[in-house]
Amino acid sequence: MAALVPSLGVIGGTAQGQVAHTRAPASLDDLLRPYLSRYSLPALAAAVVRGGIIVGAGAVGTRRSGTTSPVTVGDRFHIGSDTKAMTALVAAMFVEQGALRWDSTVGSIFTELAAPMDPGLRDVTLQQLLSHSSGLPSDNDAFGLLLTQSFAQEGLNLDELRYWLVQRASKQPLATKPGTTFAYSNLGYMIVGAMLERTGKRTWEELIVERVFDPLRLKSAGFGPQSSLGRVDAPLGHITREDGTLKPMLAGPNGDNPAIMGPAGVVHLSILDFAVWAGWNAAEGSRAPALVHPETVRKLHTKIIEVPPPPNAPPGTPARGGYGMGWGILKLSYVPEPVITHDGSNTMNLASIVIQPAQDFGMVLATNVSGTKANDALRAATEELFTRFGTSH
Repeated sequence: MAALVPSLGVIGGTAQGQVAHTRAPASLDDLLRPYLSRYSLPALAAAVVRGGIIVGAGAVGTRRSGTTSPVTVGDRFHIGSDTKAMTALVAAMFVEQGALRWDSTVGSIFTELAAPMDPGLRDVTLQQLLSHSSGLPSDNDAFGLLLTQSFAQEGLNLDELRYWLVQRASKQPLATKPGTTFAYSNLGYMIVGAMLERTGKRTWEELIVERVFDPLRLKSAGFGPQSSLGRVDAPLGHITREDGTLKPMLAGPNGDNPAIMGPAGVVHLSILDFAVWAGWNAAEGSRAPALVHPETVRKLHTKIIEVPPPPNAPPGTPARGGYGMGWGILKLSYVPEPVITHDGSNTMNLASIVIQPAQDFGMVLATNVSGTKANDALRAATEELFTRFGTSH
């Protein structure tokens, strides 16, 4: 069943301010539909934005495998680690305000923890944490144990729980010298979240709502499982069983990453709102709302560290190219210049964002299953969308 494309209202803007746009974008349903059977996807959504205007959007498939409940472009999809760019943007706001510096260290923010802290971590900077060059190891057994122990902490708000995490993690030694090696670390972004909470005197969730969701009018955006408890009002994430069948995951304790991981990846939103986010970044902050200066957005998008090709990189994590702060920089064979991009997955969903600031062009894709097939589907659909909508070939 074809998804209906509703009136979009205010979805983008120019350097002078946001503009109203009510013309429906071109439907991508026919382009997307073949991917469902080809890659065993329950659902697939995508949108393309140029000059702040969504020029194409579509959503096909079902919210829950084995049912006929159709997805729509208004449905919430989970974007996983694509959340990291939002965390980096809030950090940039604090830097512009003078409340933080790119070279602010973990020890300088948590002075009361500095003495017992691992000496290496004490001097790790905000920029190193945001670029995964802090020296922290990629997610390992020690990180998994911290997540498990976090469930046993009673009476704590999320900001207090993240501070607890910093206390526990701060004594663990670094794996490499800071600034020298890329290692994709969700823990690093959780530490950044705690730094932002200490600086902004709000939970990370409140900061994201106040400083990203509300100014950009991302009304569908929220945190955690994209569906409501007891309802299938959004595409459910799916786990692939050993026999290849799909198991839908209802909202609940196993429907998403633990909430403590928020700064690293728990945002959900519609494909249309995801496209608004892409369009704002594609304009490098020159389009309203003026959240930070354009040069600051360009800094977030600029490569800081090389990403070596890791063996068997899980879907949703960088596999090659470079990394800035919350964004990867990647050369695609079918695009002349490198693109700014990121993938995200909570192992039950997969999302991708690709932007070309020089062309003020971007696209977003999301599906409600993860794994190799889903990853291949998003890669193939990205190339097809570039072929159809890209401003340069």
